[in-house]
Formats: sequence, C-alpha cells, structure tokens
Amino acid sequence: MMKQILFAGVIGLFLTLVGTPLLIKLLARKGYGQYIRDDGPREHASKRGTPTMGGIAFILATVAAYFLSKAITGYTPTYSGLLVLGLMVGMGMVGFLDDYIKIVKRRSLGLRAKAKMAGQLIVGIAFAVLSLQFADARGQTPASTKLSFITDFGWTIGPVLFVVWALFMILAMSNGVNLTDGLDGLATGASVLVFGAYTFIGVWQFQESCANGETLTNPGACYEVRDPLDLAVVASALMGSCLGFLWWNTSPAKIFMGDTGSLALGGVLAGLAICSRTELLLAILGGLFVLITMSVVIQVGSFKLTGKRVFRMAPLQHHFELKGWSEVLVVVRFWIIQGICVIVGLGLFYAGWAADK
Repeated sequence: MMKQILFAGVIGLFLTLVGTPLLIKLLARKGYGQYIRDDGPREHASKRGTPTMGGIAFILATVAAYFLSKAITGYTPTYSGLLVLGLMVGMGMVGFLDDYIKIVKRRSLGLRAKAKMAGQLIVGIAFAVLSLQFADARGQTPASTKLSFITDFGWTIGPVLFVVWALFMILAMSNGVNLTDGLDGLATGASVLVFGAYTFIGVWQFQESCANGETLTNPGACYEVRDPLDLAVVASALMGSCLGFLWWNTSPAKIFMGDTGSLALGGVLAGLAICSRTELLLAILGGLFVLITMSVVIQVGSFKLTGKRVFRMAPLQHHFELKGWSEVLVVVRFWIIQGICVIVGLGLFYAGWAADK
C-alpha cells in the first residue's frame, strides 16, 4: 500500500521536471509574461515578461501522478483524495481566470474582486458540503464538524458553521500563499516542506488508525481519519510536483506559478488540514504563510490607524529586500523559518500522540 506514496512522488517530480520547460516555451511563444509592480524593489524590473501561470504544470502533474499511482498499484481512489484534488483544481481554475484576464486581456487587476471572490466561494462551499458526505463503513466522512488541532476536539460546531470555518481556512491559506509568492521559488519551496509534513502525517495516521484496532501500538491515541493513506498519496504527489517545478522556478526563475498556482496550493493545504483533522496545526506547519500574511495585516492596520508604516514594504520578504538583503538570501532564510515551523508542527503532532499513551 505504501508504494502508492513513492510512485506518486516520483511521477509528480518527473512530470514537472520534463513538462515545465515545455509549458515555458508555450507561454513564451504566446507572450504570456508577468506584470511587475513599479513600486517594488528595482531588481524585480528584470523579471517583467517572465512566463507565468506555471501553476498549470504542477496541478496537472499532481492529478496525473495520483491517478497513475493508483493504476500502477491497483488501488482505487478515495473520496477524501478526490475531494482535496478537486479543491486544488477548482481554486486553480479561479486563479487561471484571474491570470488570463490580467495577462492576455491586458487588464492589470485581472478578475473583478467580486467575481474572484464568488469563484472561490463556489469552490470552497462545494468542497465543504461534499466533505461531510460519503461516510464509510465506520461512519467516518472526509471532514468532521468538530474543530481539530492534532485530532478532533471539543464540541460539534454543526454543518453551517463548519462550512464558514472551511471557507475561512481555504481563503486564508490561498491568500497566504499568494502573498508569499513574490520571490523566485519562495512559495514553491515552502510548500514542498509542508507537503512533506502531510505525507508523514498521513502515513502515521494510517498506521495508528482506529480502524486498525488489533495492530495499534497505542490504542489510547488512535486517529479517526477516513482515508489517511490516500491523503499521504496526494501530499506526496504535490511534494514531488512542486519539487520538480522548483527546479525551473528557483532564482533566476524561468517561470512563475501565478495566481493559478498560489490559489491552488493554498486551497489544497487547507483541504489536507481539514480532511486529516489537523486544522489549527496548519497555522504552525504553514507558519511562514501566516507570518507573511500578518505582516500585511500589521502594515495596513498601522497605516490606517497611525498614518505610519511598520515595514519598508509589505509583504515581509520585500521589507528585507529593501534593507539590502539579496533575493536568494531572503528566500533561503525564509525556507529555514518554514523548515523550523514544520519541525515544531510535527513535534507537536507526535507529542500529542505520545501524551495519550
């Protein structure tokens, strides 16, 4: 069963390593280049015209890797895996429309704010509603109406509040990845680390699933997750696909992921957290995205309240660029911060299991 995870990661890596340069040539031939803000760091001016919408590469590679791994190993897809992939594709389509209008139609703002929000709401609501369906033989659905940290806890919030909560998570993570995607390879590399964490979490939850009552090493701390192994397959496919894309996206980037990629990655991160019952843990595992989002909130809030800016420029990565850090230095140090967040998050995840022994 574990072979699925290996096959998904390797296939995803291969497809983006080989497929991304083909996409680069196609986008360059059509002239689909990136728009660069004039008020950003001056070094970014050289990036104007770099092909964007690169998220297409790892979205298609992830979907292909998932289904090919199933075909090779003979296992069938699960509802949890399909729902998380559907959320990624749906959010990616909203981002693609935004990129397409921005670049092809030469309208710098892309989709109108209301249209973009409507698209995200439709995709998010569809995922949230469907994730409470499809109960298995043990009555487990892909998502739960309880809040979760390393497992479900507390009271049931009900389906309506769950949909609102799921939408908040999806929109918050999509916005976080989108804000992080400002330097070559930054968001892609950070995402690889989080997907690696979710691959581990899925495998661990599968081994310690309450469904495996006779083989549990710690019966008092089993996991009630519907399809943990398949979530690990999805996470592995994403990790491999993003790693292959990073080869072309790292400095100097030959292609950018665009909103197509950032909205898809944010959506799928939220989907993995919801279906693996680690919703609040995502704030730690994806700590870099949270930190960068908060820098924008602080900057805007400070300026509106006091008329003064806390940072030279927001999001946070551009503040350090304007302080004189090179782009590569910012990216590598932010990857280190993201790595620390993943280590802390996985440590808390394991500690929660060990504490219930």
